[in-house]
Amino acid sequence: MRYFTLSEFDCPSLLESGINMDRAFLDKLEEAREYAGIPFKITSGYRTKKHNEELRKKGYKASANSSHLIGKAADIAVGSGAERYIILNALIKSGFKRIGIAKTFIHADTDSIDQGGNKPNSVWTY
Repeated sequence: MRYFTLSEFDCPSLLESGINMDRAFLDKLEEAREYAGIPFKITSGYRTKKHNEELRKKGYKASANSSHLIGKAADIAVGSGAERYIILNALIKSGFKRIGIAKTFIHADTDSIDQGGNKPNSVWTY
């Protein structure tokens, strides 16, 4: 990878777990980073079920069928509206169709199937 290391996607509770990231997802994220022309700071990549459950208990929006659990999602830190625009534009240009926008990060994933059927293409806010 040109812009990222797998360790950037490690779950805080499991070293070297970034290896569980989906390769097609990482390729698409690399493309988005190229379009953006600015660094992406990953705040959450792969998550173990235990860590995801801990986040849920703390009140974070971490769904039980989170795309982070299968290595098809990442949260990218944002510090300003201009940075948010650049990253969002690059994600869309790269073909991401599931994007969540929060005050301090943007979630991007390539997941399409959940336990109940399909995860629709969507842009949402936290």
